[in-house]
Amino acid sequence: MRRRSSQLTIAAVAVALGLLVVVQLRSQAGVGGGLAQLSAQDLTALVANQNARNDQLRGEVSSLERELGTLNQNAARGEVSVDELRSELSRIRAYAGLDPVGGPGVTISISGPIDGFGVEELINELRNAGAEAIGIGGVRVVTGVVVTGAPGEVAVDGTRLGDSFELAAIGASDKLTGSLTRSGGIIAQLAATEPDVTVTVTPVDRIELPATIRDLVPAHGRPRL
Repeated sequence: MRRRSSQLTIAAVAVALGLLVVVQLRSQAGVGGGLAQLSAQDLTALVANQNARNDQLRGEVSSLERELGTLNQNAARGEVSVDELRSELSRIRAYAGLDPVGGPGVTISISGPIDGFGVEELINELRNAGAEAIGIGGVRVVTGVVVTGAPGEVAVDGTRLGDSFELAAIGASDKLTGSLTRSGGIIAQLAATEPDVTVTVTPVDRIELPATIRDLVPAHGRPRL
């Protein structure tokens, strides 16, 4: 009887241990997300999907890295573009007469009873020869500035210049001088039509011209984009 009772006790303990083991295994299987219950085919498909998702994420990372590199390059080019725009703006402002300028060129000393038309002809010859900036009697010649007057009464923008005055131009001094003094050029023509007028051209290494005091902003016109 004692032996049978011992066997029953051992059996009961074994059953209890078995139940505990089953519960523990099911608990671990639940923690594992149910993978233990999947078939080999399902696990293979799951792994394949995970690999595909990883490849997709790697592709997105590579794409973002390329976009970042492109943005960095564009930023670098943008800085260069800004510098180029600033340089171009400075050049345009100088050409328009909004800023003072300096550089090599020529001075033209004029004395005698020249008229406004003769001075305008000198200015036009300088422009055609490539003058980048022109001043006369301390006035910057820009759009709207005109030289008028009868012989001996020349005025620029309404200001009399006197019997002797100086015209200055910035540009390649050799080209400006050659254009003015060439055979049959403007100085030769003035000598023939106005013999009492003396025009002397002098190349110089440096000329300083002031900015215009005129308001060059249109009163009615607007840029059309």
